[in-house]
Amino acid sequence: MDMLHYSLTRLWYGLLVLLGVVTLVFFLFNVLPGDPARMMLGQRADAESIEIINRDLGRDKPVGLQYLNYLNDLLPLSVHNSTDSSSLFFLADDKYAPYLCVLRAGDHAVVLKAPYLRRSYQSQRKVSEIIASAFPQTALLALVAMSFALVVGLTLGVVSALKKDSWIDRLTLVLSTLGMSLPSFFAAILIAWLFAYVLADWTHLNMFGNLFTVDDYGTGEYLDIKNLILPALTLGLRPLATLTQLTKNSMLDVLSQDYIRTARAKGLPYRKVVFRHALRNALNPVVTSASGWLAGLLAGAVFVEYVFDWKGMGIVIVDGLEKYDFPVVMGSILFVCVLIIVINLVTDILYGWLDPRVRLR
Repeated sequence: MDMLHYSLTRLWYGLLVLLGVVTLVFFLFNVLPGDPARMMLGQRADAESIEIINRDLGRDKPVGLQYLNYLNDLLPLSVHNSTDSSSLFFLADDKYAPYLCVLRAGDHAVVLKAPYLRRSYQSQRKVSEIIASAFPQTALLALVAMSFALVVGLTLGVVSALKKDSWIDRLTLVLSTLGMSLPSFFAAILIAWLFAYVLADWTHLNMFGNLFTVDDYGTGEYLDIKNLILPALTLGLRPLATLTQLTKNSMLDVLSQDYIRTARAKGLPYRKVVFRHALRNALNPVVTSASGWLAGLLAGAVFVEYVFDWKGMGIVIVDGLEKYDFPVVMGSILFVCVLIIVINLVTDILYGWLDPRVRLR
């Protein structure tokens, strides 16, 4: 029962955070300068056309009603008017499709649907479709970067702990400090310039490129995995630096425990003591940090993707900002926030299940 109460409490907190994010994002992008209708029309813009498009977008309504309409679009279970096309909550068949009508009362209907993130002002594509095409690229980049950071960070952390106060330990500390303090945008430019320009004859890496590249004859696309190396390296630098020092400190703490000294006194091989006993017990804080970093990488890959022209969520968000395509930017931000909230929620529930003391906080 305690576990159920703990899980429901965490879920409630997550929903409150999500509501706050939705509210902040909506009002932020509805007070920004710039007229999407004028951006859509370009040189053809005239007062009558702008008024028609703003009416079609629902931007002619008061901001409070626009906010309620936005919440209604996002909620899986929402209320709509099924007859009056001039109503703010008019149920259009092509707007929410597919949807399931749960209850109908007079002119109103309650429908079950996927959250509707609206359509792009520029391409008229559903924002959900744009995110679905871009997110796999960001997810792949984040997973590869996190895998690189984990493998190298664990290795350097263990070596630094075993060789404490040696030149290896001092060098690792310097590199870790540099990695944590170096901004991602600057690191991306520096790494692209060094490995894809200065050392291009040896590395054969591209400064820009996506996972799939059009061949020289224009007959199709092919998988170009080497374009993943530099953005993944750049994105993994900061978690690598953090995980290295965290692994080192955790290993030093575990190696000083009595059961480690007892295992050594019993004559167990040093390698077995280190990897089977010490490292295994030192991984808990590392795994905790890695889960948080993974969520952060999914959200923070914008600058890295922009520098390397990696066709992920970063390019989508920057392109949407440049074109005042507010639904795309708002939908992308909300999607990333939901992802972070879900990851944190799952992590909290797992902690509560593994350690009952967490539920008492």
